[in-house]
Amino acid sequence: MTKKNKEKEMVLLQGNQAIAYGALAAGVNFFAGYPITPSTEIAEILSLELPKRGGSFIQMEDEIASISAIIGGSLAGAKTMTATSGPGFSLMQEGIGFARMTETPCVVVNVMRAGPSTGLPTNPSQGDIMQSRWGTHGDSPAIVLYPNSVKESFELTIRAVNLAEKYRTCVVLLSDEVLGHMREAVMLPDLDDVNIVKRIKPNVPPEWYKHYKNNPKYRTPVANFGEGYRFHVTGLAHDELGFPTNKSEEVDEMMDRLDNKIKHHVDDLIQIESFMMDDATTAILAVGITSRAAKAAVLMARKLGKRVGLIRPLTIWPFPNDIIRKYFSEVKTIIVAELNQGQLYLVIKRIMAYKKKRRIVPLLRNDGELITPQQILDVILEGK
Repeated sequence: MTKKNKEKEMVLLQGNQAIAYGALAAGVNFFAGYPITPSTEIAEILSLELPKRGGSFIQMEDEIASISAIIGGSLAGAKTMTATSGPGFSLMQEGIGFARMTETPCVVVNVMRAGPSTGLPTNPSQGDIMQSRWGTHGDSPAIVLYPNSVKESFELTIRAVNLAEKYRTCVVLLSDEVLGHMREAVMLPDLDDVNIVKRIKPNVPPEWYKHYKNNPKYRTPVANFGEGYRFHVTGLAHDELGFPTNKSEEVDEMMDRLDNKIKHHVDDLIQIESFMMDDATTAILAVGITSRAAKAAVLMARKLGKRVGLIRPLTIWPFPNDIIRKYFSEVKTIIVAELNQGQLYLVIKRIMAYKKKRRIVPLLRNDGELITPQQILDVILEGK
């Protein structure tokens, strides 16, 4: 969002609605998907709205077909997105890896539900945090965002589409069953003031065009299929024209490009919220829907004279390791609250391992119910 946002009237939106309308605001004009609880409203809304705006909606036979379709649509020049949940996200992993390998912009929304397998389709979970980073085989740097409100669901959908286009990759937007289905009054921005990233078009003759040309500034021209620019698309290791190669120097160059365009632009990718951390001796780390309970617990603890703060990454991957270390360098206790068996807890233990005397406490729940502010407050008070 730009700083000059003009606010429109307040509207009542569901989280999944906000994602759908955020996609439209970002210029998404092709959606392929398969209905699955609790993400289905995203597909339903876009099936109605995209044709009105000159876009296309296709209900595919399954999630493997869905991710394949949005990759193909993107190669033809469309801004593309799909939405799914647990089992469908698992099925999409090979396609996500293919999109990253072929540097094809697209967005996958995962409205998380309790698992594994079919699990609890109508209950919330945060069990896919690690899968969103490590679900594909091989080295495949990921960009993963996670809002905690209906308004942020709108805003981060736009950001996800922009980052996909900017860095030519598959971006994952995480949500969860409660966030997807809750309703909040939201002040949406004037769409004329929303920053939208567009692909750079080639400015060289077709015979000079290299679809995978290295560029240290990450932004490279992208030709669409059918425009007269020849390039090859394959999941195999490839050269600058896209043709398969097993030459070590060309493979090295390709893998470095995939890694560096994420690693060298962490400052552009990372978003993080700090709440009452200036004097905190106890810090809570929470994301998504759980961070709302954590913020309420911070306010409850402050009323009792406890110096508690909250750190909330909006960018889950790449994980903000250096920023987290800085915020947690002086606190005595870190509470990691999440709806799984300790996925971010293990990340925090790893990055804070150099602080041997730091107390790191997991507050975990994976029974399909939310962590409450009182549960977090109880853990805070246990630490005195």
